[in-house]
Amino acid sequence: MRALTIRQPFADAIVHGTKRVENRSRTVPARHLGTAILIHAGKAPHALELPSPDLAPNPAPDVRGAILATAVLDSCHPAADGCCSPWGMTDFWHWVLRDVRPLPRPVPAAGALGLWIPPANVLSDVQVQFWEPPPTRPRTTEAAR
Repeated sequence: MRALTIRQPFADAIVHGTKRVENRSRTVPARHLGTAILIHAGKAPHALELPSPDLAPNPAPDVRGAILATAVLDSCHPAADGCCSPWGMTDFWHWVLRDVRPLPRPVPAAGALGLWIPPANVLSDVQVQFWEPPPTRPRTTEAAR
């Protein structure tokens, strides 16, 4: 599984808001389309502000330097006139996300540029949060048989 680092406040807009498009300078490598990825909040804030204060998620915890969610990297297309509004920016590739699932607890991790491979301990800490124990069957006693 790969991770994608996104600076705040845009990471929160994906995890806790309506943002489902990430603007990037290049296309997604085809082998990653349709795969689950981790959404990582970078340590540094983004130089840009949200397109509108009305789009700020509430709550917006502003966690940094951590994995915040999983998502599926659904598709990728070049910007077209008005597409992906209000999040899509012109002159960028739009990486479209779906099935965003916030983690119950952020997992601290150092980020990287592009799609990167998280260390095994980070993946384990993410996976355990989504693990559901198998259903238990009631015990039967000899007398109940």
